[in-house]
Amino acid sequence: MHTLTRTATTEMEVTSIRLEKELKERLKELAGNQGYQALIRDILWKYVQQKSGDYVHSPADIRASIAATAQKEEQCVITGQSIQPQEPMLLGLTTYGDLVPISMNSLQK
Repeated sequence: MHTLTRTATTEMEVTSIRLEKELKERLKELAGNQGYQALIRDILWKYVQQKSGDYVHSPADIRASIAATAQKEEQCVITGQSIQPQEPMLLGLTTYGDLVPISMNSLQK
C-alpha cells in the first residue's frame, strides 16, 4: 500500500462538505486519534489512486479470489503483468470490496 505524503493543513484548500450527523460521529469513532478529517482525506486519496490505476495492491489486500478467464487484455494489480484475452486469471476481492484482475501466479508465496 502506498504511503501518502503529508501536506501541512495550511497548504490545503478549504472545502465544505455536508455530512449526516451519524456519519460524522461514526467517522470520529473510527478515526480515533487520527482525526476524522485526516481519515476522510486518506479514504479519498485511496479512492483516487484505485480509480486512476495508480494504486498497486499487495497480496494482503486480497480477501478472496475467483478463477476467471480474461475477455480483454487486463493488467494484474499486484505485479503489473499483462493478462491476455482468453488467458486464465483470478478476480481478487479486495479489502475495499472491489473485484480486480490478478495473474494466476501473483498470490503464490
